[in-house]
Amino acid sequence: MTATNGIVRTARGIECAMRSFGDPNDPPAVFLHSATGAIGDATFLEALADRGYRVVAPEWPGYGSSTGEEQLEDMLDFALHGWDMVNGLGLTRVVLVGHSMGGMIAAEMAALCPERLKALVLVSPNGLWDDDKPIVDLFSLLPFQFAEVLFADPVAGAALLTGGVDFNDMGALTEFFVGNARRLGTAGKILFPIPNRRVSKRLYRVTAPTLIAWGEADRYINPSYAVAWQALLKNATVVTFADVGHMLPFERPEELAAAVSDFVDQQP
Repeated sequence: MTATNGIVRTARGIECAMRSFGDPNDPPAVFLHSATGAIGDATFLEALADRGYRVVAPEWPGYGSSTGEEQLEDMLDFALHGWDMVNGLGLTRVVLVGHSMGGMIAAEMAALCPERLKALVLVSPNGLWDDDKPIVDLFSLLPFQFAEVLFADPVAGAALLTGGVDFNDMGALTEFFVGNARRLGTAGKILFPIPNRRVSKRLYRVTAPTLIAWGEADRYINPSYAVAWQALLKNATVVTFADVGHMLPFERPEELAAAVSDFVDQQP
């Protein structure tokens, strides 16, 4: 499936790069990426589109060619910007799918405007905190450690995270590190020093049926957090995947797409 690339412009004047998959007349699903950005291929997005959804995947300000990161200062800014993007796309009742940092923001968006969701899908989301099982501090990691923490298969993960960059090419290496610093600078506004902005106090507002998906081999956020999320949501289902790390949309894209579509198709 070929992606349609474009720009979504918000009322605040922010321009975000986006990819779109599937028939524009199909029900909309919006995918919010993690702190690592739009890495690797789009197998998960394509697989979800193949199951009858128009899948739209915008990039957050600070990522890729998206602009406006200086306008996002706190979680409310991120959540409102998320809805600004949905409005800019002209979408109404959506399936909102968020991974990791994107899941954290998706949960906040669902608490702000619960009536605008057909369903909410949280894939190994940030947002809660357990002192007994602290989430790994991404900002303390060296570049080579990211793949070890985020992927069940660190070798495959490293290839995805670097995008095949030739580290013998100083120009390409510089571009990679500058882009990485920009991405983490944006993510740090809501993830540093710990990824907890008290969403737990607001989850009572979420009315949409929610699927919580987690990899059982997640070394970044302990899989026990899935149960914590479920306990705070009114209508939540948990599905786990064996031998998968934190990067579930990239490690098991087809299986995740099947789980999402099966769940959403059951909703009224």
